[in-house]
Amino acid sequence: MRAVPPNRYIVFSFIAVAGCVIDLATKSWMFGHLGWPNTPVWWIIPEVFGFRTSENTGALFGFGQGWVWVFSALSVVAAVGIVVWLFYAGAARDWLLTIALGCVTAGISGNLYDRFGLHGLKWYPGHPDHLPGEPVYAVRDWIHVMIGTYAWPTFNIADSLLVCGAILLVWHALLYGDPGKSRNGQASAAKREG
Repeated sequence: MRAVPPNRYIVFSFIAVAGCVIDLATKSWMFGHLGWPNTPVWWIIPEVFGFRTSENTGALFGFGQGWVWVFSALSVVAAVGIVVWLFYAGAARDWLLTIALGCVTAGISGNLYDRFGLHGLKWYPGHPDHLPGEPVYAVRDWIHVMIGTYAWPTFNIADSLLVCGAILLVWHALLYGDPGKSRNGQASAAKREG
C-alpha cells in the first residue's frame, strides 16, 4: 500500500478546521445579533429565506430530540473512523474522498462543540424540559428556509457541510463504485490518486 501524499493531510485539515471555524463563528454572531430563544425571522428574501435562532437537541433536521449524548458519542466514533480510514487505510489517496470527508469532519466538529455545551448557553425561564440556568447541550441553528408554506427545519453551516460531504460520497460511489471492474476504472482510480 502506497503512502498517503502529504498534500492530502493539508487539504483535509484545512477543510475540517476552516469549516468548523466558519460554522462556530456564524453561530456565535447570529445568536449574539438575533438573541435567543423564539426570535422572529430576519428575512433576507421575505417568506423564503432568512435567519432565526433555535436549538436542536437531536440530530440533522431535528431527528432524535433529546438523544444529545447518543449523537455526541456517535459523532466522536465517526470522526475517529474518518481519520483512520483516510490516513491509516489510505483512502486519502483519492482527492474526492479527502474533500468529502473533510466536509463531514468539519460538520461533525462544529455540531459536537455545541452538543458538549461549549458555547456557554444556559436554558431560559419557561422552557418545559429544563430549569433556568442549566447548561444547554444542544446544537445552535440559525438558517431558516421556507418551501412554499412548509418551514424547513432550521439548520446551520455544519449541517450544510455534512450534507455536502454526504452528496460527494454518494457521487463518488456512483462514479467509482468498483474501479477494479475495468481498465478504465483502474485508470480513473490512478488518475484520482495522482
